[in-house]
Amino acid sequence: MRVSPSLKFVLRIALVALFVTLAGCSLFHRDKRGDPLDTLPVEELYQKGVSVLDDQNYDFASRIFQRLVARFPFGPYTEQSQLNLAYAQYKNDKQDDAYSTINRFIKTYPTHRHIDYAYYLRGLINFDRSAGFIERYVGQDMTKRDQANQRQSFDDFNALLSRYPQSLYVEDARQRMVYLRNMMAQSDLNVAYFYFKRKAYVAASNRAKTIIETYPQSPQNGDALAIMVDSYKALGQDKLADDAERVLKLNFPDHPFFRNDWPSYRSNWWKLIPLTNRGQ
Repeated sequence: MRVSPSLKFVLRIALVALFVTLAGCSLFHRDKRGDPLDTLPVEELYQKGVSVLDDQNYDFASRIFQRLVARFPFGPYTEQSQLNLAYAQYKNDKQDDAYSTINRFIKTYPTHRHIDYAYYLRGLINFDRSAGFIERYVGQDMTKRDQANQRQSFDDFNALLSRYPQSLYVEDARQRMVYLRNMMAQSDLNVAYFYFKRKAYVAASNRAKTIIETYPQSPQNGDALAIMVDSYKALGQDKLADDAERVLKLNFPDHPFFRNDWPSYRSNWWKLIPLTNRGQ
């Protein structure tokens, strides 16, 4: 029987399509069989992930631990893999992913033997998420800056100190809390000075007073008191101004306020870095 040219063309197209489909399936299955992450037993897969993590290949380590958790959703290797995954993501600058992973771990395993490390790591993640605040600050309205990550990091470290005071990570957490406290005080001081420069004296004095009450031992207390003095004077509240100045003189006798170097002194932008020049 004679086959028409048009039918021959259709048959050829069909054969080509069938060949491409079969070839694709073959390659897919061959790749699946050739991926060690899908064939290694849990112990070997975990050890491979640890080895890669030690080599600081954080992207590959993340893939390994993610695959382990997907293949083996329960067991001690899975629990530790989630901690390792969060650390690998953190070191790979995937802070949002790391935060989600460690937060899920804390909620799922609240009594895990390494739960203190989980709180510490969450504090580190939020600590780094708050980094670069100076770059974000330039050109922005200081009253609109978000300190949520700084406060969350402080709370994470504080939870570590209060719940696990014997943890190996307590000392480092405490030092970071001092830094965060001063940084948050500095942020509030920036806001107070922002209001002061714009003659919003009530708002400036209130924010400065908040610094004194919330961060009583921070280096920023002297500047806060000076802002209170000048704000109260501008408002005609002489008694409040005298009281604030007396406290300033008693606690910060060498403050630039008493050298006629205020408030121009406050305009130095290095003060945006709390501990660099002021000390803890």
